[in-house]
Amino acid sequence: MTPSSQSDSPIGASLPDPLKVPMSEHADAYPGTIVAPVTAHAATRDGAPNLSVIVPCYNSSAMLRRCLTAMRATDYDDYEVLIVDDGSTEDIESIVREFGYGYMRIDGPGGPARARNRGVERVRGRYVVFVDADCCVHPDTLRRFAEAFAADPSIDSVMGAYDNDPADPGFVSQYKNLFHHYVHQANDGDASTFWAGCGAIRRDVFLKFGGFDEVRYRRPAIEDIELGTWMHAAGYRIVLDRRVQCQHLKRWTLMNLLKTDIFDRGIPWTRLMKRAGALADTLNVTLSQRISVALACLAVLALPVGIWYRPALWIAAGGAALLTMFNVDFYRYFARHRGAWFAIRSAPLHWLYLWYCGLSFVLGTLSYYLSGDRGKGPMVERKRAE
Repeated sequence: MTPSSQSDSPIGASLPDPLKVPMSEHADAYPGTIVAPVTAHAATRDGAPNLSVIVPCYNSSAMLRRCLTAMRATDYDDYEVLIVDDGSTEDIESIVREFGYGYMRIDGPGGPARARNRGVERVRGRYVVFVDADCCVHPDTLRRFAEAFAADPSIDSVMGAYDNDPADPGFVSQYKNLFHHYVHQANDGDASTFWAGCGAIRRDVFLKFGGFDEVRYRRPAIEDIELGTWMHAAGYRIVLDRRVQCQHLKRWTLMNLLKTDIFDRGIPWTRLMKRAGALADTLNVTLSQRISVALACLAVLALPVGIWYRPALWIAAGGAALLTMFNVDFYRYFARHRGAWFAIRSAPLHWLYLWYCGLSFVLGTLSYYLSGDRGKGPMVERKRAE
Protein backbone atom coordinates (compact mmCIF):
# COMPACT_ATOMS: atom_id res chain seq x y z
CA MET A 1 0.00 0.00 0.00
CA THR A 2 1.35 3.42 -0.92
CA PRO A 3 2.30 5.66 2.02
CA SER A 4 0.02 8.64 2.34
CA SER A 5 2.18 10.90 4.47
CA GLN A 6 5.86 11.64 4.81
CA SER A 7 8.20 14.17 6.30
CA ASP A 8 9.34 16.80 3.84
CA SER A 9 13.08 16.70 4.54
CA PRO A 10 15.25 16.17 1.46
CA ILE A 11 17.95 13.58 0.86
CA GLY A 12 20.65 15.99 -0.26
CA ALA A 13 21.61 18.42 2.49
CA SER A 14 22.06 21.33 0.07
CA LEU A 15 18.86 20.78 -1.92
CA PRO A 16 16.18 23.26 -0.74
CA ASP A 17 12.98 21.57 0.39
CA PRO A 18 10.68 21.93 -2.65
CA LEU A 19 7.57 21.46 -0.51
CA LYS A 20 8.41 24.47 1.66
CA VAL A 21 10.36 26.77 -0.67
CA PRO A 22 8.53 28.38 -3.62
CA MET A 23 9.91 27.53 -7.03
CA SER A 24 10.90 31.14 -7.64
CA GLU A 25 13.23 31.01 -4.65
CA HIS A 26 14.95 27.95 -6.07
CA ALA A 27 15.93 29.89 -9.20
CA ASP A 28 17.53 32.59 -7.08
CA ALA A 29 19.53 29.95 -5.22
CA TYR A 30 21.26 28.82 -8.40
CA PRO A 31 22.78 31.78 -10.27
CA GLY A 32 23.36 31.58 -14.00
CA THR A 33 20.02 29.90 -14.67
CA ILE A 34 18.28 30.73 -17.93
CA VAL A 35 14.77 29.43 -18.32
CA ALA A 36 12.69 29.25 -21.50
CA PRO A 37 9.02 28.25 -21.53
CA VAL A 38 8.34 24.55 -21.24
CA THR A 39 6.08 23.64 -24.15
CA ALA A 40 3.36 21.04 -23.82
CA HIS A 41 1.75 19.21 -26.70
CA ALA A 42 -1.49 18.91 -24.78
CA ALA A 43 -2.70 19.76 -21.31
CA THR A 44 -5.32 18.79 -18.81
CA ARG A 45 -8.10 21.11 -17.75
CA ASP A 46 -5.95 22.74 -15.08
CA GLY A 47 -3.38 23.61 -17.74
CA ALA A 48 -0.82 21.02 -16.60
CA PRO A 49 0.20 18.05 -18.77
CA ASN A 50 0.06 14.49 -17.49
CA LEU A 51 3.75 13.80 -18.15
CA SER A 52 6.73 16.12 -17.85
CA VAL A 53 9.78 14.80 -19.69
CA ILE A 54 13.16 16.00 -18.39
CA VAL A 55 16.32 15.42 -20.40
CA PRO A 56 19.59 16.36 -18.63
CA CYS A 57 22.31 17.21 -21.11
CA TYR A 58 26.00 18.03 -21.05
CA ASN A 59 27.39 18.45 -24.58
CA SER A 60 26.75 15.36 -26.80
CA SER A 61 24.71 17.59 -29.11
CA ALA A 62 24.56 15.00 -31.90
CA MET A 63 23.03 12.43 -29.57
CA LEU A 64 20.63 15.00 -28.16
CA ARG A 65 19.33 15.76 -31.64
CA ARG A 66 18.59 12.07 -32.18
CA CYS A 67 16.98 11.87 -28.74
CA LEU A 68 14.64 14.78 -29.51
CA THR A 69 13.86 13.49 -32.99
CA ALA A 70 12.66 10.25 -31.41
CA MET A 71 10.70 12.19 -28.79
CA ARG A 72 8.84 14.08 -31.50
CA ALA A 73 7.69 10.79 -33.04
CA THR A 74 5.81 9.72 -29.90
CA ASP A 75 2.21 8.55 -30.27
CA TYR A 76 1.26 10.22 -26.99
CA ASP A 77 0.32 13.90 -26.77
CA ASP A 78 -0.32 14.87 -23.13
CA TYR A 79 3.23 15.82 -22.22
CA GLU A 80 5.77 18.62 -21.98
CA VAL A 81 9.53 18.48 -22.48
CA LEU A 82 12.33 20.36 -20.72
CA ILE A 83 16.00 19.97 -21.63
CA VAL A 84 18.30 20.97 -18.76
CA ASP A 85 21.66 22.11 -20.10
CA ASP A 86 24.27 21.40 -17.42
CA GLY A 87 26.73 24.08 -18.52
CA SER A 88 27.56 22.62 -21.92
CA THR A 89 30.32 24.11 -24.06
CA GLU A 90 28.41 23.06 -27.20
CA ASP A 91 25.39 24.95 -28.55
CA ILE A 92 22.53 23.01 -27.03
CA GLU A 93 19.92 25.76 -27.00
CA SER A 94 19.67 26.12 -30.78
CA ILE A 95 19.03 22.39 -31.16
CA VAL A 96 16.27 22.48 -28.56
CA ARG A 97 14.69 25.51 -30.26
CA GLU A 98 14.43 23.55 -33.51
CA PHE A 99 12.09 21.13 -31.79
CA GLY A 100 10.11 23.73 -29.87
CA TYR A 101 10.82 22.17 -26.49
CA GLY A 102 11.59 23.93 -23.22
CA TYR A 103 15.19 24.82 -22.46
CA MET A 104 16.93 25.58 -19.18
CA ARG A 105 20.62 26.26 -18.66
CA ILE A 106 22.37 26.02 -15.32
CA ASP A 107 25.97 26.61 -14.31
CA GLY A 108 27.87 23.37 -14.59
CA PRO A 109 28.71 20.68 -15.09
CA GLY A 110 27.31 19.55 -11.78
CA GLY A 111 26.05 16.11 -12.74
CA PRO A 112 22.72 14.73 -13.96
CA ALA A 113 21.35 14.42 -10.40
CA ARG A 114 21.45 18.18 -9.96
CA ALA A 115 20.25 18.86 -13.52
CA ARG A 116 17.21 16.62 -13.08
CA ASN A 117 16.41 18.21 -9.72
CA ARG A 118 16.45 21.70 -11.21
CA GLY A 119 14.23 20.51 -14.03
CA VAL A 120 11.62 19.00 -11.73
CA GLU A 121 11.34 22.34 -9.96
CA ARG A 122 10.22 23.93 -13.24
CA VAL A 123 7.81 21.46 -14.80
CA ARG A 124 4.10 21.02 -14.06
CA GLY A 125 3.16 17.44 -14.88
CA ARG A 126 1.73 14.99 -12.37
CA TYR A 127 4.35 12.45 -13.41
CA VAL A 128 7.98 13.20 -14.26
CA VAL A 129 9.67 11.13 -16.97
CA PHE A 130 13.46 11.10 -17.03
CA VAL A 131 15.16 10.33 -20.34
CA ASP A 132 18.92 10.49 -20.83
CA ALA A 133 20.22 12.55 -23.73
CA ASP A 134 21.84 9.45 -25.26
CA CYS A 135 18.55 7.55 -25.37
CA CYS A 136 15.84 7.45 -28.05
CA VAL A 137 12.39 6.60 -26.77
CA HIS A 138 10.14 4.37 -28.86
CA PRO A 139 6.93 5.87 -30.26
CA ASP A 140 4.93 4.11 -27.54
CA THR A 141 7.26 4.79 -24.59
CA LEU A 142 5.48 7.82 -23.15
CA ARG A 143 2.07 6.24 -23.71
CA ARG A 144 3.10 3.10 -21.87
CA PHE A 145 4.31 5.17 -18.92
CA ALA A 146 0.96 6.96 -18.78
CA GLU A 147 -0.99 3.73 -19.15
CA ALA A 148 0.95 2.04 -16.34
CA PHE A 149 0.14 4.82 -13.87
CA ALA A 150 -3.49 5.01 -15.00
CA ALA A 151 -4.02 1.25 -14.76
CA ASP A 152 -2.74 0.95 -11.17
CA PRO A 153 -2.92 3.99 -8.85
CA SER A 154 -0.75 2.17 -6.28
CA ILE A 155 2.29 2.57 -8.56
CA ASP A 156 4.58 5.43 -7.60
CA SER A 157 7.32 4.87 -10.16
CA VAL A 158 7.85 2.99 -13.42
CA MET A 159 11.15 2.23 -15.11
CA GLY A 160 11.81 0.78 -18.52
CA ALA A 161 14.79 -0.79 -20.27
CA TYR A 162 17.14 -0.46 -23.20
CA ASP A 163 15.88 -2.28 -26.26
CA ASN A 164 17.80 -5.06 -28.04
CA ASP A 165 18.91 -2.80 -30.89
CA PRO A 166 21.72 -0.55 -29.54
CA ALA A 167 22.83 2.09 -31.99
CA ASP A 168 26.60 1.58 -31.80
CA PRO A 169 27.73 -1.51 -33.80
CA GLY A 170 30.87 -2.14 -31.74
CA PHE A 171 31.13 -5.46 -29.93
CA VAL A 172 31.50 -3.98 -26.43
CA SER A 173 28.55 -1.62 -27.01
CA GLN A 174 26.39 -4.47 -28.27
CA TYR A 175 27.39 -6.69 -25.34
CA LYS A 176 26.84 -4.02 -22.67
CA ASN A 177 23.45 -2.89 -23.91
CA LEU A 178 22.15 -6.40 -24.58
CA PHE A 179 23.30 -7.35 -21.07
CA HIS A 180 21.19 -4.49 -19.69
CA HIS A 181 18.23 -5.55 -21.85
CA TYR A 182 18.49 -9.14 -20.62
CA VAL A 183 18.61 -8.16 -16.94
CA HIS A 184 15.61 -5.83 -17.20
CA GLN A 185 13.56 -8.27 -19.26
CA ALA A 186 14.20 -10.97 -16.67
CA ASN A 187 13.14 -8.76 -13.75
CA ASP A 188 9.79 -7.48 -15.00
CA GLY A 189 7.43 -6.46 -12.19
CA ASP A 190 7.89 -4.94 -8.74
CA ALA A 191 11.39 -3.64 -8.07
CA SER A 192 13.39 -2.20 -5.20
CA THR A 193 15.39 0.32 -7.19
CA PHE A 194 14.91 3.01 -9.84
CA TRP A 195 16.52 3.77 -13.20
CA ALA A 196 16.56 7.32 -14.56
CA GLY A 197 17.80 6.49 -18.06
CA CYS A 198 14.17 5.92 -19.01
CA GLY A 199 12.05 6.06 -15.88
CA ALA A 200 9.04 7.91 -14.50
CA ILE A 201 7.92 8.88 -11.02
CA ARG A 202 5.08 10.74 -9.38
CA ARG A 203 6.26 14.33 -9.05
CA ASP A 204 4.93 14.75 -5.52
CA VAL A 205 6.78 11.63 -4.36
CA PHE A 206 9.99 12.81 -6.00
CA LEU A 207 9.73 16.14 -4.20
CA LYS A 208 8.97 14.52 -0.85
CA PHE A 209 12.29 12.69 -1.07
CA GLY A 210 14.15 15.85 -2.04
CA GLY A 211 14.99 14.46 -5.46
CA PHE A 212 18.30 12.83 -6.36
CA ASP A 213 21.20 13.26 -3.97
CA GLU A 214 23.11 15.92 -5.88
CA VAL A 215 25.64 16.41 -3.09
CA ARG A 216 26.82 12.81 -2.98
CA TYR A 217 26.63 12.30 -6.75
CA ARG A 218 28.25 15.12 -8.71
CA ARG A 219 28.81 12.97 -11.79
CA PRO A 220 26.75 10.19 -13.44
CA ALA A 221 26.58 7.34 -10.94
CA ILE A 222 23.88 5.57 -8.92
CA GLU A 223 21.82 8.57 -7.84
CA ASP A 224 18.74 6.88 -9.30
CA ILE A 225 19.46 3.56 -7.56
CA GLU A 226 19.85 5.38 -4.25
CA LEU A 227 16.53 7.20 -4.62
CA GLY A 228 14.80 3.94 -5.49
CA THR A 229 16.37 2.22 -2.49
CA TRP A 230 14.95 4.77 -0.04
CA MET A 231 11.59 4.84 -1.80
CA HIS A 232 11.25 1.07 -1.60
CA ALA A 233 12.36 1.04 2.06
CA ALA A 234 9.66 3.60 2.84
CA GLY A 235 6.95 1.46 1.26
CA TYR A 236 6.57 3.20 -2.08
CA ARG A 237 5.92 1.01 -5.08
CA ILE A 238 8.34 0.84 -8.03
CA VAL A 239 7.58 -1.27 -11.08
CA LEU A 240 9.83 -2.36 -13.93
CA ASP A 241 7.77 -2.57 -17.13
CA ARG A 242 9.84 -4.34 -19.76
CA ARG A 243 7.53 -3.10 -22.53
CA VAL A 244 8.73 0.46 -21.89
CA GLN A 245 11.90 0.68 -23.96
CA CYS A 246 14.39 3.06 -25.51
CA GLN A 247 17.38 2.73 -27.79
CA HIS A 248 20.78 3.49 -26.28
CA LEU A 249 23.17 5.53 -28.41
CA LYS A 250 26.29 5.40 -26.25
CA ARG A 251 29.51 3.94 -27.59
CA TRP A 252 31.10 1.65 -25.04
CA THR A 253 34.78 0.71 -24.99
CA LEU A 254 36.44 -1.74 -22.64
CA MET A 255 38.08 1.10 -20.71
CA ASN A 256 34.99 3.20 -20.13
CA LEU A 257 33.05 0.03 -19.35
CA LEU A 258 35.50 -0.89 -16.57
CA LYS A 259 35.63 2.65 -15.21
CA THR A 260 31.85 3.02 -15.13
CA ASP A 261 31.03 -0.41 -13.75
CA ILE A 262 33.67 -0.31 -11.01
CA PHE A 263 33.93 3.31 -9.89
CA ASP A 264 30.50 4.73 -10.83
CA ARG A 265 28.37 1.69 -10.06
CA GLY A 266 29.99 -1.22 -8.23
CA ILE A 267 31.79 0.65 -5.45
CA PRO A 268 29.07 3.25 -4.73
CA TRP A 269 26.32 0.61 -4.91
CA THR A 270 28.21 -1.48 -2.34
CA ARG A 271 28.49 1.56 -0.09
CA LEU A 272 24.78 2.23 -0.57
CA MET A 273 23.89 -1.30 0.49
CA LYS A 274 26.10 -0.89 3.56
CA ARG A 275 24.36 2.37 4.45
CA ALA A 276 20.96 0.79 3.84
CA GLY A 277 21.89 -2.11 6.10
CA ALA A 278 20.96 -4.87 3.64
CA LEU A 279 22.12 -6.43 0.39
CA ALA A 280 19.91 -5.57 -2.55
CA ASP A 281 18.16 -8.44 -4.32
CA THR A 282 17.29 -6.90 -7.65
CA LEU A 283 18.59 -6.54 -11.21
CA ASN A 284 22.39 -7.04 -11.19
CA VAL A 285 22.63 -7.97 -7.50
CA THR A 286 20.17 -10.84 -7.19
CA LEU A 287 21.14 -13.98 -5.28
CA SER A 288 21.92 -15.81 -8.54
CA GLN A 289 24.28 -13.01 -9.57
CA ARG A 290 26.04 -13.12 -6.20
CA ILE A 291 26.50 -16.88 -6.54
CA SER A 292 27.93 -16.35 -10.03
CA VAL A 293 30.44 -13.83 -8.65
CA ALA A 294 31.50 -16.30 -5.97
CA LEU A 295 31.95 -19.13 -8.49
CA ALA A 296 33.96 -16.94 -10.88
CA CYS A 297 36.25 -15.75 -8.09
CA LEU A 298 36.65 -19.31 -6.75
CA ALA A 299 37.66 -20.59 -10.17
CA VAL A 300 40.20 -17.87 -10.84
CA LEU A 301 41.75 -18.12 -7.37
CA ALA A 302 41.98 -21.91 -7.46
CA LEU A 303 43.71 -21.95 -10.86
CA PRO A 304 47.16 -20.65 -9.78
CA VAL A 305 47.01 -22.75 -6.60
CA GLY A 306 46.72 -25.77 -8.87
CA ILE A 307 50.34 -25.24 -9.98
CA TRP A 308 51.49 -26.48 -6.57
CA TYR A 309 48.41 -28.37 -5.44
CA ARG A 310 46.82 -30.36 -8.28
CA PRO A 311 43.39 -30.93 -6.64
CA ALA A 312 42.83 -27.17 -6.84
CA LEU A 313 42.60 -27.53 -10.62
CA TRP A 314 39.53 -29.71 -10.14
CA ILE A 315 38.05 -26.97 -7.95
CA ALA A 316 38.74 -24.41 -10.69
CA ALA A 317 37.23 -26.66 -13.36
CA GLY A 318 34.21 -27.41 -11.20
CA GLY A 319 33.64 -23.75 -10.47
CA ALA A 320 33.86 -22.90 -14.18
CA ALA A 321 31.42 -25.68 -15.09
CA LEU A 322 28.91 -24.64 -12.43
CA LEU A 323 29.20 -21.01 -13.48
CA THR A 324 28.49 -21.88 -17.11
CA MET A 325 25.50 -24.03 -16.14
CA PHE A 326 24.23 -21.30 -13.83
CA ASN A 327 24.28 -18.75 -16.67
CA VAL A 328 23.33 -20.94 -19.63
CA ASP A 329 20.15 -18.95 -20.27
CA PHE A 330 22.21 -15.76 -20.39
CA TYR A 331 24.54 -17.19 -23.04
CA ARG A 332 21.61 -18.62 -25.01
CA TYR A 333 20.09 -15.15 -25.02
CA PHE A 334 23.20 -13.73 -26.73
CA ALA A 335 23.19 -16.62 -29.21
CA ARG A 336 19.53 -16.02 -30.09
CA HIS A 337 20.03 -12.30 -30.69
CA ARG A 338 23.52 -12.13 -32.21
CA GLY A 339 24.55 -15.68 -33.03
CA ALA A 340 26.76 -18.37 -31.49
CA TRP A 341 30.05 -16.59 -32.24
CA PHE A 342 28.86 -13.46 -30.42
CA ALA A 343 27.82 -15.56 -27.42
CA ILE A 344 31.24 -17.28 -27.32
CA ARG A 345 33.04 -13.92 -27.40
CA SER A 346 30.71 -12.58 -24.70
CA ALA A 347 31.68 -15.28 -22.19
CA PRO A 348 35.15 -13.81 -21.35
CA LEU A 349 33.60 -10.34 -20.93
CA HIS A 350 30.97 -11.81 -18.66
CA TRP A 351 33.62 -13.56 -16.57
CA LEU A 352 35.56 -10.31 -16.37
CA TYR A 353 32.36 -8.58 -15.24
CA LEU A 354 31.86 -11.11 -12.45
CA TRP A 355 35.47 -10.73 -11.29
CA TYR A 356 35.34 -6.97 -11.07
CA CYS A 357 31.96 -7.19 -9.33
CA GLY A 358 33.75 -9.11 -6.59
CA LEU A 359 36.57 -6.57 -6.60
CA SER A 360 34.06 -3.68 -6.44
CA PHE A 361 32.36 -5.24 -3.44
CA VAL A 362 35.66 -5.55 -1.59
CA LEU A 363 36.75 -2.00 -2.45
CA GLY A 364 33.31 -0.60 -1.68
CA THR A 365 33.22 -2.32 1.70
CA LEU A 366 36.69 -1.07 2.59
CA SER A 367 35.94 2.49 1.51
CA TYR A 368 32.68 2.44 3.48
CA TYR A 369 34.39 1.58 6.74
CA LEU A 370 37.38 3.84 6.10
CA SER A 371 35.31 6.87 5.08
CA GLY A 372 33.14 7.05 8.19
CA ASP A 373 30.12 7.60 5.95
CA ARG A 374 27.22 6.07 7.86
CA GLY A 375 24.39 8.22 6.47
CA LYS A 376 21.30 6.14 5.76
CA GLY A 377 19.71 8.53 3.29
CA PRO A 378 16.79 10.77 4.21
CA MET A 379 17.27 11.75 7.83
CA VAL A 380 13.55 11.63 8.53
CA GLU A 381 11.00 9.16 9.80
CA ARG A 382 8.71 8.00 7.04
CA LYS A 383 5.24 6.77 7.89
CA ARG A 384 3.46 4.04 6.02
CA ALA A 385 -0.25 4.18 5.37
CA GLU A 386 -2.33 1.80 7.42
